[in-house]
Amino acid sequence: MDNKLAVIQLASIAQEARLGIFRLLVQAGVCGMPAGVVGEQLKIPASTLSFHLKELSRAGLLSSRQQGRYVYYIANYDAMNGLLAYLTENCCAGQSSCCPDVACSVDEKELQS
Repeated sequence: MDNKLAVIQLASIAQEARLGIFRLLVQAGVCGMPAGVVGEQLKIPASTLSFHLKELSRAGLLSSRQQGRYVYYIANYDAMNGLLAYLTENCCAGQSSCCPDVACSVDEKELQS
C-alpha cells in the first residue's frame, strides 16, 4: 500500500456517518447488508446514505452486489486488513511481539455463500 491510498481510505472513514456505516458492515460479515437496512439502523436518509456508500466504495473499503431489487453492501476485509497492516508495519520498532494481531480473518466458506 502507498501513502496516497492510505490517505484516501482514512479520509473516507474520517466522517461520523461513514465510520458508522463501515463498522456496521464489518459486523454484518461477508454476506453484507441491504442499503435500506443500513439506513434504517443508522437513521440515515436514503439520499445521504447513497453519497456515503459511494465514498466508501470509491475508497475500496466496500463492495456491492445486486440481489433482486436490493443492493447489498459488503465490507472489503482485505482492504481493511491492508490499511491496518500499513498503519502498524513499523510498530514497536519492528518488534512484532508487542504489536497486537489486528487482522480480521474471513472463512473462505462464508465468502462462497
